[in-house]
Amino acid sequence: MSIQQQQTIQAGIRPNPSLAKTIVQLFKLRIVTLLLFASLGSSFLAVGSVPTIGELVTLFVAGGLGASGASALNQYLERNSDHAMKRTAERPLVNGTVNAELVLFVSLAMVLVPVGILLFSNPPMAFFILMGAIIYVVVYTVWLKPRSALNIVIGGAAGSCAVLTGSAAVGNWDATGALMLALLVFFWTPAHFWSLAIMVRDDYAAANIPMLPVTTDTRTTAIWGFVHAACVGTLTILLNLDPALGFLYLIPSALMTYYFLKQSWRLIQQPDKTQAKKAFLTSNGFLALILLSICLSVTLGI
Repeated sequence: MSIQQQQTIQAGIRPNPSLAKTIVQLFKLRIVTLLLFASLGSSFLAVGSVPTIGELVTLFVAGGLGASGASALNQYLERNSDHAMKRTAERPLVNGTVNAELVLFVSLAMVLVPVGILLFSNPPMAFFILMGAIIYVVVYTVWLKPRSALNIVIGGAAGSCAVLTGSAAVGNWDATGALMLALLVFFWTPAHFWSLAIMVRDDYAAANIPMLPVTTDTRTTAIWGFVHAACVGTLTILLNLDPALGFLYLIPSALMTYYFLKQSWRLIQQPDKTQAKKAFLTSNGFLALILLSICLSVTLGI
């Protein structure tokens, strides 16, 4: 840290974050990237080969805008509760880096413009982008999150919509493999998120948000996380029945399923922040590797 930065902090003035960092935080681009990767895997499964360049461009532009816009709307609605949590206290809408009204306008446009355009060319894709935003912003953020410990269970359907956006982009939204992947992401979301919730349990308690680790003990949360992880593991193995997948999916998926379940089981035995972090990072790596294996296996036909 430079002397100037130290003096700035000592004076009680927050240095302005870079534009890139603000964009990444405001639109949750790390999460959006994983969602786009999930939609990409779904498109590969739905078509049984590599989608066309046009389909991929449409998927990444429309899907990326919709998911990013919904993420910014989530932060707009939660800017007051985010202030009470250490993990989110430095988000752009909390520290005043960006104007809240501007974010509201831009984020709504990011969701509605691609939906409006796709409504004429690809109605199923428009539907899933819009439904993903509605579930995440209205059902999860506004309705369930402040009221129910099961909020993320239903909220996981937003990720499933992102998956089906990918299969809709190639004109086959109800392909069996895509539907199974959507269900896999649905069960993966609570298992993934509850590990994070255990890590930041005190934050949620301070913000009076009834996440599962706040309303019950961490071991019970870990048990429910393992139940969902077991469902994920089952679907991961069953996905091998898709004729487009081969050994390049089978071997990595089997290894990652074992490790994912192992870390989830250990969290029951050791329901503390250290093991929760391991389980959280494992869940991220698990999904990323599963999706990569899908794309490689379909592309190479192995």
